[in-house]
Amino acid sequence: MRLKNKVAVITGGNSGIGFGIAKEFQLEGAVGVIVGKTQETLDSSVAQLGEGFIAINADVTKQEDLDRLFKQTFEKFGKIDIVVANAGGAATGATLGSVADIGEKDYDLTMDLNLKSVYFTVHKALPYMNDGGSIIMIGSNASHRGYPSLSLYGGAKAAVVSWARGFSLDLLERKIRVNVVSPAATDTPVFEKFIPADQVEAVKKAIVGGIPAGRIGQPVDIAKAVVFLGSDESSFVIGTEILVDGGSVNLAPFA
Repeated sequence: MRLKNKVAVITGGNSGIGFGIAKEFQLEGAVGVIVGKTQETLDSSVAQLGEGFIAINADVTKQEDLDRLFKQTFEKFGKIDIVVANAGGAATGATLGSVADIGEKDYDLTMDLNLKSVYFTVHKALPYMNDGGSIIMIGSNASHRGYPSLSLYGGAKAAVVSWARGFSLDLLERKIRVNVVSPAATDTPVFEKFIPADQVEAVKKAIVGGIPAGRIGQPVDIAKAVVFLGSDESSFVIGTEILVDGGSVNLAPFA
């Protein structure tokens, strides 16, 4: 019960890594809010979490939605201790590709979701957060390695890693810690969303070939690191990044 009596907001908490984080938070005694845009998955996810968590339908790329999200959370729970800026990934309607191919429309969609929304999630949360709270942003090993068609995404996540340092310095007087957890490829429904069903297993197998640990990541792997950063156990961990990537950055290339 490392998070007992703590109130958390988890963006993108209705599926994938975010839902994995929400489940671990619930097991560790936290209450709070999961945030997403799809009402069906919000309803099913919050039902699985049970008493203590509520769902708020919000688009983190919209300022008015973020204002409403944190206001409603504070009105419901009276405080906010932990913010997990997890929402991100492949933006709906955006094309992945090289710098030679990606134009302004795709650039804006990708950066709005993976960079601008993270900044304003933190910015909008601060008036409602307790001093001594914890902010955890989700990065990616793509901020350290080049991957085909992911240079824009990797650049956004590299900025998020930098923000952990800058934001922590900004918030020292309030003792609000800001850290990043950076996964490698993780086994979530995103594969089925963007890859033909008959190719999913082959893609996962190819990914595992680049992970020294010999397996693809699971949401619970990332969630346990986030729990640590949200808990008082990490009170001396400030402005840093935890790579939860099976060694894909620090042990690559490997035999």
